[in-house]
Amino acid sequence: MTPKKVSDSTTIMTELVLPQHTNTLGNLLGGELMHWIDICAGICAFRHAQNVCVTAAVDSIHFHHPIKLGQIVTLKASINRAFNSSMEIGVEVFSDSYTDGKVVLSNSAFITFVSIDKDGKPLRVPPVTPETPEEQKRFDEALGRREKRLQADR
Repeated sequence: MTPKKVSDSTTIMTELVLPQHTNTLGNLLGGELMHWIDICAGICAFRHAQNVCVTAAVDSIHFHHPIKLGQIVTLKASINRAFNSSMEIGVEVFSDSYTDGKVVLSNSAFITFVSIDKDGKPLRVPPVTPETPEEQKRFDEALGRREKRLQADR
């Protein structure tokens, strides 16, 4: 398979936090954010594999800062590494307050997707070719996270 660049599948998604997305404190619900993260990462995985991909694991979702009602949320998903049929996707979540223009990294997550055929059997995915020092760092770190996932599954 021909390797692909990270930029070939990078996905950016923007949402506006509305009242139905918030808790009683006016903060974005964690479950709503997790839903958005899964969608953004799933699109990234699909773009890389050019095939149906399903969520296989969520390593972590870190909530660094609350996101408030009325803020703009930008999610950026990029493939960190592809293995055989699985891919680790990293997602960064930024909140943007339109009142002061301040953009903050509010959340981050690592999600593993598997490419499958119509019968649910895993399909090989193209390898990833990192092009920048940051992409290479994420590529290298993804292997360690994968090894920890595999050990935990035993």
